[in-house]
Amino acid sequence: MTASPNANLFARLFGDLGDPARVAIETAGGRRISYGELVEFSARTANHLLARGVKAGDRVAAQTEKSASALVLYLATVRMGAVYLPLNTAYTLNELEYFFGDSEPSLIVCDPSKKADIEAIASKIGAKVDTLDAEGHGSLSEGAKQSSPQFATVPRADDDLAAILYTSGTTGRSKGAMLTHDNLASNALTLKDVWRFTSNDVLIHALPIYHTHGLFVASNVTLFSRAAMIFLPKLDPELIIKLMPRATVLMGVPTFYTRLLQSPNLTKESTAHMRLFISGSAPLLAETHREWSARTGHAVLERYGMTETNMNTSNPYDGERVPGAVGFPLPGVLARVTDPETGKELARDEIGMIEVRGPNVFKGYWRMPEKTEAEFRKDGFFITGDLGKIDSKGYVHIVGRGKDLVISGGFNVYPKEIESEIDAIPGVIESAVIGVPHADFGEGVTAVVVCDKAAKLSEASVLGALDGRLAKFKLPKRVLFVDELPRNTMGKVQKNVLRDTYAALYAKAS
Repeated sequence: MTASPNANLFARLFGDLGDPARVAIETAGGRRISYGELVEFSARTANHLLARGVKAGDRVAAQTEKSASALVLYLATVRMGAVYLPLNTAYTLNELEYFFGDSEPSLIVCDPSKKADIEAIASKIGAKVDTLDAEGHGSLSEGAKQSSPQFATVPRADDDLAAILYTSGTTGRSKGAMLTHDNLASNALTLKDVWRFTSNDVLIHALPIYHTHGLFVASNVTLFSRAAMIFLPKLDPELIIKLMPRATVLMGVPTFYTRLLQSPNLTKESTAHMRLFISGSAPLLAETHREWSARTGHAVLERYGMTETNMNTSNPYDGERVPGAVGFPLPGVLARVTDPETGKELARDEIGMIEVRGPNVFKGYWRMPEKTEAEFRKDGFFITGDLGKIDSKGYVHIVGRGKDLVISGGFNVYPKEIESEIDAIPGVIESAVIGVPHADFGEGVTAVVVCDKAAKLSEASVLGALDGRLAKFKLPKRVLFVDELPRNTMGKVQKNVLRDTYAALYAKAS
């Protein structure tokens, strides 16, 4: 049974349209698209997809630059009951061949410059190819223009698939997380309430739309609220600051905030019209949190989510937004911390594996029933792979990924604890702590540090600052200095790259 006659996410987003002339999207070029036009464009696109042979349940893969037309493609795919598969624009042909082979889309939409290469892959699986460029032009939009503006939204049940998002695959091959219509709708509606979104809001949307954050959180929350979004192709700090007097909300990754802080134009005056700054997808340094508050008078609201679960927790809209914490479980979401080995629930302030359960949690991994079974407890809790704790006030803290746990000399070492101490040293910009193979200790605790050149820090000075603040087994065996840490497109530090880079660091010692 569904909660409504049609649980299709599109029907829930646009079922009670209200004023169709209300602006939904303003592009960087100044074009304004109303809610009524979004409904019409999605109908035309859905009819074009139908003409291209796409049926309900089929996958539509999209590796396209960000544009309003790309967002319409997502809405149209969901509207016609197909399954949307967004792909990072940085993926190589080799990576795409795996994704296409695994998901078997009936249609692939790509940039015109990649059409020939992608057609060669598509022909192996019998998929058709359409094009869409950064300006929203291509065979997809041309076909949509010629199609009917009328389309009956296809009925879907709560647990029917709406999207598949592939995990980043830092260990093993990427897994396709299956997200249902209710996963996406329930989470967006919860966030709309928790973050107090209304039709008066204007979101500065500078995130990519091949990822949960930009596609499902930013876009769905805005659309459910009948708010507007200014659709920017990418992060442009000075343009974002110029737009703030017209906007009310910014959603970003930590890089957004560090880059904005570099501008002298970021002031209490320039941010006076804004009501909310949200950060996620990677940990926000406590120092960035404090500096932002000092410069703007606003406390960044940090939240915690992942591809498989949408959003799990959020710092409060009212109440203390604790630097370094990701807040409380969202309404309807249960979170607990367990012993990674036994699954036994741990007491407050004890570090262990974070597990969550709720309507936000995905259906499972595409065509991986054994992996799906392994990641869920018998009582329905999903094992996130994130290590953390819940403090005495109920705030959730993330200390790292399970795979980032360092076991040195038989002792568990949590990188976040050491990184927090190193980041507090004057002159340090940021750090990443990893485990590297070591003959004597199994893994050697290793710190990779980015520092201000003027600080003239050395390995000895960093270790000296840590001495007495950390147990001996937690102290880094080596401190290495780099100009910047490797990051993926969402700003997450790629510790797997660091582990590969320094894999032989202790080989001589052994």
